[in-house]
Amino acid sequence: MVHFVGAGSGAVDLITVRGSRLLSEADVVIYAGSLVNPDLLCYTKEGCEIHNSAQMTLEQVIEVIKKAERDEKTTVRLHTGDSSIYGAVREQFDALQELGIEYDVCPGVSSFCGAAASLKTEYTLPDVSQTVIITRTAGRTPVPGRESIRALAAHQSTMVLFLSTSLTEQLQADLLSGGYPANTPVAIVYKATWPEERIFRCTVETLHQTVVSTGLTKTSIIIVGNCMGDKYLRSLLYHPGFTTEFREATE
Repeated sequence: MVHFVGAGSGAVDLITVRGSRLLSEADVVIYAGSLVNPDLLCYTKEGCEIHNSAQMTLEQVIEVIKKAERDEKTTVRLHTGDSSIYGAVREQFDALQELGIEYDVCPGVSSFCGAAASLKTEYTLPDVSQTVIITRTAGRTPVPGRESIRALAAHQSTMVLFLSTSLTEQLQADLLSGGYPANTPVAIVYKATWPEERIFRCTVETLHQTVVSTGLTKTSIIIVGNCMGDKYLRSLLYHPGFTTEFREATE
């Protein structure tokens, strides 16, 4: 049996209860060493066989899993954040299905959630943004043309960018040409929820300059949008003048 486990956004205690239990029971752990906090391996039991997938190909990962299955061992495939976002898991699912190997998925706390918590920010504010776009800038790996930053920026929604810290010159140009005003708030969160977390605030106009001056190159989330501004409408959910199925309006 293979368990795909979301490791959480970085802090060791932000893995789910289920995830930590599966990790503690595993005979074999294959973890994404380029991004997963290695301190999470403290949950593993003595004698657990550990592999760092940062140094492996998909084929090598599958071979490790096949051997574990032959030996009737349980494997945990430990991915950063939640594996559904830039986790490269679909190809693993398909390979296991072809081999008839059973697997399941344990969700995790994505770093975009961890970044919001660190910023004390709500991504979806009334009358500001009710949409969160999770995306990345095209680099060595392309993105579909219909999902270019310039095209997505036209919505002026809250935008959360993964894998884009080394591409901010082009990112800034595309955000501006796509429609975000130059003074739109931006936050860059380095290693959200890790002990070494750092937060930098700027605007779309100063995004690239901020990244260059701080020396950031990777492992950062970039958040763009007026959800980090000062103006918004109060939510109707808890407004005394708004009736819900649980209470009547009182004014």
